[in-house]
Amino acid sequence: MPTAFLSLGCNLGNCHAYLEQAIGLLQAHPMIRVGRISSVYRTEAVGEIDQPDFLNMSAEVVTDLSPKVLLDVCHRVEEELGGADRGVPHGPRTIDLDILLYDQIEMADAELTIPHPRMLERAFMMVPLVEIAPGQELPGGRTVAEAAAALTDSHKIEKLDQLN
Repeated sequence: MPTAFLSLGCNLGNCHAYLEQAIGLLQAHPMIRVGRISSVYRTEAVGEIDQPDFLNMSAEVVTDLSPKVLLDVCHRVEEELGGADRGVPHGPRTIDLDILLYDQIEMADAELTIPHPRMLERAFMMVPLVEIAPGQELPGGRTVAEAAAALTDSHKIEKLDQLN
C-alpha cells in the first residue's frame, strides 16, 4: 500500500488536543492506517501576519486512497475541527493538514502539488519529518535527512514532546 507523509499544524486553541483529534480522525478512516508520528514542535509562524507560534508535527499514513482523495479526507478533518481558513495564507488556524509526500509521486495541478512545493524551505515541515523518516527518498534522489541538513530556514523551532 502507498505511504504518505503529512504535516499537521495548529496555533489557535488547545493545539495538543487538536493535533491528537486530527490523528484520531485519520486513524478512524477505514482506508487509512496511521504509522509513525513525530514529536510536537513549537515553531515560529511564517509570513507577515502577527500571530502565535505554531505546534507542528508529521505523521506517516498508509493508504490505498489516491492523493486527491487523501487531500479531501485531510480537508474534512480540518473542517470537523474548525480548521484552516484557506483564504488567509499562512494565517492562524486550529488545525492544518498538508500532504508532504505520497510514495514517489510527483504531481502538480490547481488542487495539489506533491511533493509539497515549499517543504524543502520550511523547518516546521522538514524537522518533524526527518524525525520519523530520515531515510525516505525524495523525488530527485536526496533523502529527507539530506534535504533537512541543507535547510536555510531561520525560523525558531523547538522540540516539545510526544502526543499522548
